[in-house]
Amino acid sequence: MQYIKKDLGSFKLHLIKTNKFKTITIRAVFHTPIIKEDITIRNVLTDILLQSSKEYESKRDLTIKAEELYAADITTNNQRVGNYIVSSFILQTLNDKYTEIGNLEESIKFLSEIIFNPDISNQRFNSEKLDIVKNNATVALNSLKEDASSYSLMRLAEAFDKTSPISYRLTGYLEDLEKITPETLYKYYNNMIENDFVDIFVIGEFDETNLTQTIKKYFKLRTLKKQKAPYCLDIRKCNRKRLFAKETIENAQSKLAIACPVNNISDYERNYPMILANLILGGGTDSKLFKEVREKNSLCYTIHSFFNKIDNLLVISAGIDRANASKTIDLISHELNSIKKGKFSEKDITVAKEFYHTAQEEIEENENRIINEYLSRELLGTDPKEIRIEKMNKVTKQEIIKASKKIGMDTVFLLEGVKNEED
Repeated sequence: MQYIKKDLGSFKLHLIKTNKFKTITIRAVFHTPIIKEDITIRNVLTDILLQSSKEYESKRDLTIKAEELYAADITTNNQRVGNYIVSSFILQTLNDKYTEIGNLEESIKFLSEIIFNPDISNQRFNSEKLDIVKNNATVALNSLKEDASSYSLMRLAEAFDKTSPISYRLTGYLEDLEKITPETLYKYYNNMIENDFVDIFVIGEFDETNLTQTIKKYFKLRTLKKQKAPYCLDIRKCNRKRLFAKETIENAQSKLAIACPVNNISDYERNYPMILANLILGGGTDSKLFKEVREKNSLCYTIHSFFNKIDNLLVISAGIDRANASKTIDLISHELNSIKKGKFSEKDITVAKEFYHTAQEEIEENENRIINEYLSRELLGTDPKEIRIEKMNKVTKQEIIKASKKIGMDTVFLLEGVKNEED
């Protein structure tokens, strides 16, 4: 696998050459500092761009064109990366060697059409298409509680720090959705095209010179930009007194979520010892939380933890019976303190490292995971995979203990199920 990075002024082009896949995947990544009030309109924008364009006037026309390009697939997604919102336009198409010469260029032209030639007239988006997107968004926003696990994490984030980007709902907000008009959407679109940072990633088997010229031909971005803010969030100190928040839901099962900020952590600790501390605590079926809270004490149906190193936050999530809430919280606190005291074995470390190594090797089995690898290196300056594995192998028990002592237990949110199982 060969990686080539080209700074083309208004955007950076990242070429990942490999003959492992029959497809070529292109991801155009637009990223900008996140503003809470802009999340909803960002979602609407990426959705409406897949409804139609100037040349393809309906969703059906877009679908037909994609089929003509040997079932080319174009998708979009929005995610938060620390202080930034990241919007991706993803094209996956078969390599020309499996189709016909020129299919790749036509597919890139199609992606460009969707991004840069939207269905706009008189400086406004198509009203009918906007109504479709807004109606779909309304349904989604009104059904957030249907996924109780995701909703509990969302409410935990809001209880933890409502002023931080951590608390921003990436699903958007109904009150902001109502304000969107064809004119305001057009204005926001122009702002994104002119001011967002742009990185374009291409992975597959291709001719470097021809592909570079094709990308330059169809991605005619002109504006030079300077980074406005760091990607990683500021470290938030743990409250002296643990905060509790609760909401009821018409479910039989309750959802428990706990926010644990990590303070005074170094870059090395963030990327290595803390990753292992999290895996030992709640990263899988061999973790302390799974074995002690779920299996030994039967206090929950599911339990796991995950560490967001960009947010400096470890989160614990569990599905429980509401009667077991207090016992579960106490036992989670006990297990976290046990790790801080070094009450885990070298075998626990070995299992955690093996889990990490397996996850790293799986990256190379999927094009989008590989792109995420290089995107992380570009935005966050993370080490290449080989260096990460080498450094992780050298992490010691004392380093894990030292890092784990920086984990606080700050906010507890209980989404309390009030429906009896027999109902």
